[in-house]
Amino acid sequence: MLVVLYFHLLGYSPLEVAMLFLFYEFFGIVTNLVGGWLGARIGLNLTMNIGMALQVFALLALAVPDSWLSVGYVMAAQALSGIAKDLNKMSAKASVKSITQAGDASLFKWVAILTGSKNTLKGVGFFIGAGLLQWLDFRNSLFVLAAMLFTVLLITWWMLPSAVGKMKDKAKFTQVFSTIKAINILSAARFFLFGSRDIWFVVGLPVFLYETLGWDFYKVGGFIALWVIAYGIVQAASPKLLRHKKAPTGKSARNWALVLALFPAGIAIALQQNWAADTVLIVGLALFGIVFAINSAVHSYLILAYSSHDKVAMNVGFYYMSNAGGRLAGTVLSGWIYQIYGLEGCLWWSSGFVIMAWLISFALPEK
Repeated sequence: MLVVLYFHLLGYSPLEVAMLFLFYEFFGIVTNLVGGWLGARIGLNLTMNIGMALQVFALLALAVPDSWLSVGYVMAAQALSGIAKDLNKMSAKASVKSITQAGDASLFKWVAILTGSKNTLKGVGFFIGAGLLQWLDFRNSLFVLAAMLFTVLLITWWMLPSAVGKMKDKAKFTQVFSTIKAINILSAARFFLFGSRDIWFVVGLPVFLYETLGWDFYKVGGFIALWVIAYGIVQAASPKLLRHKKAPTGKSARNWALVLALFPAGIAIALQQNWAADTVLIVGLALFGIVFAINSAVHSYLILAYSSHDKVAMNVGFYYMSNAGGRLAGTVLSGWIYQIYGLEGCLWWSSGFVIMAWLISFALPEK
């Protein structure tokens, strides 16, 4: 949020601002693949701390004079930030499997809490970024964030066990590609699941809200931030919402994907019937968010359930590489489809992507 707002104020065009995040997303694919192998060799806590240290450095790298802030320089800093973020996320999620040492139902609960709280805080970050830029200036905001993150780095370095997720035998890089059928299938389904969200959420929705409905930037940003916060809350509460005595299975992933496919299609039909667009999008996006959060929580549990303790880091890294690939594909398609077919086209493509995830999920284990 700091980068988007500040570089907009500096006069960067929307395309130039978007380009600043291109490497951020691309390196998420590479980092998840390499990060899982790194975590298996040196331990997940150390991998997570490396990620936080890189993020501190990336923040400080942006706190240079404006004359240094070329598009190329900022893209490099954002690439480093993307690497840092995915090292941290992969390590934290994979660690749950080793740290909890609990049954399936308890593992589902803790995965949902971690993932949901992460997404809720991501939404809160939209407001914090805008607030810091308003109260402080750009560079002081970066210094504050770097200092806070460095403090967390010291705490986790001291308090968390260093050997979490470390394989007994030295992991070979070729092992990052999973040989477990269920993990490969789940990863393919995850690609289409997260691509389905970003196909209409990244470009199509905010541009439609701004250009067609006449919302201003603050209203668009605030609405999306609130959606992300609510999405995280629902994700954290998924075990209670599902009320399953047993943990989710492959059948759960398949059934919830089918339910999710109905919502973007329903929103598209309502818009094509000229129903009130603002009401359709607010209600439709709320319902889509609830069901998508449950889908994501089920997936996040299954990847840990399918992984052994010894190889959880590499399996999670491979899985979130597919997640990042889906997001990148969805982001690119979002701009292209919206330009040609509008928001309704984005929504139909979104529904098609979910149908693909549903079909792929038929190959998942039933139990």
